[in-house]
Amino acid sequence: MLDAIDRQILAALQADASLSHQALAERVGASPTSCWRRIRALEEAGILRKRVALVDGARVDLGVSVLCGIRLKSHSPAARRDIERLVATRPEILEGYAMSGEIDYMLRIVVRDVSAYEQFLTGWLLDNPHIASASSSFALRQIKYETALPV
Repeated sequence: MLDAIDRQILAALQADASLSHQALAERVGASPTSCWRRIRALEEAGILRKRVALVDGARVDLGVSVLCGIRLKSHSPAARRDIERLVATRPEILEGYAMSGEIDYMLRIVVRDVSAYEQFLTGWLLDNPHIASASSSFALRQIKYETALPV
């Protein structure tokens, strides 16, 4: 169970994962050793999965964001397993969700331009024998993007 200091540590690390244990301790009112132990415990519990730097896609020529809903031909365990394994291998797919309702999977894909997305769609996604259809929506602009959970 998380206590108030654990939650403060999580909030602080989500805002800046490069904080030293000393700086983190000052922010949350604990000792650096205590913070180090708590971080290790949060990592071992799988609550803290990894620390990353966030890159601005537009500044590295990956400014096109597409939400793509896919429907499967079959909902067999083997078909779902194959799709999920393939989704995990594609670097342009940043997020993938198994869905309820009309769409079986929702993917968030980033590419450099519409042509690159067309190549991805026709050269990989629609060629997959498990996929019945795909519906793509292009983001016009990003209104909100957060990575921090409201702990």
